[in-house]
Amino acid sequence: METIQQRLDQVLHQIHSTESNYNRPPGSVTLLAVSKTWPLEDILQASAAGQTCFGENYVQEAVSKIDACPTKLEWHFIGRIQSNKSRDIATRFDWVHSVDSLKLARRLSEQRPKNLAPLNICLQVNISDEQSKSGLSPDTVIALARQVAELPNVKLRGLMAIPAASQDFEQQRAVFRQVRMLQQELIEQGLALDTLSMGMSADMAAAIAEGATIVRVGTAIFGQRRAQLA
Repeated sequence: METIQQRLDQVLHQIHSTESNYNRPPGSVTLLAVSKTWPLEDILQASAAGQTCFGENYVQEAVSKIDACPTKLEWHFIGRIQSNKSRDIATRFDWVHSVDSLKLARRLSEQRPKNLAPLNICLQVNISDEQSKSGLSPDTVIALARQVAELPNVKLRGLMAIPAASQDFEQQRAVFRQVRMLQQELIEQGLALDTLSMGMSADMAAAIAEGATIVRVGTAIFGQRRAQLA
């Protein structure tokens, strides 16, 4: 049976090969290992293999792992944000990918401890207009981005998207291209954005081809998803 290190090496090889295939600079794509439902021991195995960035969806589960972790890692919150859990997110995480309202952004800014660096955030865009998913409609992103960029204790870094599933590579690229063009529009309006969090195991190559700077991969590293930890 393959180890976490072997699977991690395979994913990193895929990322580096795709960077080369689409003329992306080497190292321009960061791998975010999605560790939700996986125990701390598996995270530490990945860390020992060189992985430093981990993504979590469930606040209570994540906080218990962060508190118990003996190693300094970079923690990203990528799940739906409940307002009553925002303080834990603001105080324990380095990044939040799933901000979709000014109210949430303000709460995170107000609750971010002053002794910590500003919280890096991405605005989540519901690029495929799916009712089952959170996120902003594309036509509301620009106005919100301007407001979020003015908040004191968060730093707006870019956009995050989870498109509708598609097996067609060109269709995957077309949707990711919309996210990239939306970010470019924000940059042209003066916002200093450098992050596109998009692409998972099934559409990672298309996302990298269209400019992803963070790809979120779980199953290909840790295996089939377990039930949520208590």
